Amino acid sequence: MSRDVIAIGSDHAGYALKSLLAEALVTDGYAIIDCGTDDEVVSVDYPDFGTAVAQMVADGQARFGVVVCGSGIGISIAANRNPAVRAALCTSGLMARLSREHNDANVLALGSRIIGVEVARDCLQQFLNTEFAGGRHSGRVAKLSNLSEVI
Repeated sequence: MSRDVIAIGSDHAGYALKSLLAEALVTDGYAIIDCGTDDEVVSVDYPDFGTAVAQMVADGQARFGVVVCGSGIGISIAANRNPAVRAALCTSGLMARLSREHNDANVLALGSRIIGVEVARDCLQQFLNTEFAGGRHSGRVAKLSNLSEVI
């Protein structure tokens, strides 16, 4: 039986890393929803895949999401357009751990041209194995959901 469902998606630049991470997730007992893309040959637009993963998380079809593009920046911006998503662009396992612990991030964003495979795997493990600390962080995270009221 699968532990959790993880939605995963990338553009063409992130395809190879996305595929490796998807394999690792399945090996670790997770069910995945692959939101595409399906190869690295055809150039595609990262907003399409960031948005698709974000929607899966927002709808509750996946507990977490993982998005990958060349830098991780564009696809994280796309995912964060969904008000139910807190996507964190991480370049180290520490960042991934803190994104969950302090910010209750629900989407991990990675840049395939920025970090290597081992760092990406560490980020993924830290992200998935860290619980939100709550406490003093809860009010801050709640404010993130209410930013439209502040602006």
